[in-house]
Amino acid sequence: MRKICVITGSRAEYGLLRWTMEEIKKDSNCTLQILATGTHFAKRFGETYHFIEEDGFFIDEKVPLPSEGDTIPETAETIGVAIPALTHALLRLSPDIVVLLGDRFEILAAAIAATLLKIPIAHIHGGESTLGAFDDVFRHAITKMSFFHFAAAEPYRQKIIQMGESPDRVFCFGAPMLDSLERLTFLSRGELQERLQCQLKSPIFLVTYHPVTLEHERSLQKIKTLLTSLDQFPEASLIFTRPNADPDNKIIYEMLDAYVEKEKERAFVFTSLGTLLYLSLMQHADVVIGNSSSGIIEAPALKKASVNIGDRQKGRLMSDSIVQAVDERESICEAIKKALSPDFQKKLVKIQNPYGEKGEVAKNMVNILRTVSLSEDMLKKPFYSGNFQPNANCSYHSET
Repeated sequence: MRKICVITGSRAEYGLLRWTMEEIKKDSNCTLQILATGTHFAKRFGETYHFIEEDGFFIDEKVPLPSEGDTIPETAETIGVAIPALTHALLRLSPDIVVLLGDRFEILAAAIAATLLKIPIAHIHGGESTLGAFDDVFRHAITKMSFFHFAAAEPYRQKIIQMGESPDRVFCFGAPMLDSLERLTFLSRGELQERLQCQLKSPIFLVTYHPVTLEHERSLQKIKTLLTSLDQFPEASLIFTRPNADPDNKIIYEMLDAYVEKEKERAFVFTSLGTLLYLSLMQHADVVIGNSSSGIIEAPALKKASVNIGDRQKGRLMSDSIVQAVDERESICEAIKKALSPDFQKKLVKIQNPYGEKGEVAKNMVNILRTVSLSEDMLKKPFYSGNFQPNANCSYHSET
């Protein structure tokens, strides 16, 4: 029985891992282990470990971390606390393989812990670029510590191989969020209004804005610019989701609270919605606004327009459904107007999502995790420098 440990440190990441966890759980040849850490246990971020348990999973190891920090030194201290705590948790679990997703600093700490314990890592969403965030460096570091790779698109698979990873260990089945689109039944607007206790009048703007970690000293200016831009659309319903735990998140928290208090008839803010509510809101939204990856990956899959602001997501593959804006009021307003225009909305039905179109991602990944050969020798990982064949080990569905 192969023990597969899935590590999750945040609300958004769990939503992407859920279906992989389901597939592992129901596989008779596998034992699912869940290690929850990061902001899952932070009251300020919604104590989102409850979402995991409500979905029917047992959390084998709970590793709370300091979550009130809002500065670079405090983030560094959290990483320092996380590495030994996660190492001891993994020692207790003794998994055969660890599954990590993305690029958060607590996931970097988990990768270091697994590497020290000589536990093979399978990494999801590697090879991507986000040039405005520390996460870019963290992601590539995790790639080099990993032994198996599940890229979300073919260009990312090629980048992982360019980093010296052997092509026979780099797979591409599309973005994990595709499974949620296939498996979830989204809520109607009426059901959303009842669940969220708010009126949703068109146009609906779904807004998520995170700190830009390589420009964090400008967070106050950036969020002020976004909010003054939204003032230019007084008829819109504004649904804000709070930012993640990056440095300067408190500034954005406070600005959102003040803005929602001022615009209480049309603006609402939520700490953590969970996958079903968030994607249901996106399905009913007229435009997705901000600098979250959900505007880059999920919105195109739902054929929704999005306005991507600033450099936080710079470097990712972008669908034609995305309108770019810089952190200036005029640019943001013009981008929103373009995204709402009838001509642009009409084109959305025909756009192609570079991250795939069909959702059997989790099933394909777990088939690899269940059957791949594991041995001591594989820990001696050579740097691959040969030629690689584009599209090998790639079975996701996209025309781009």
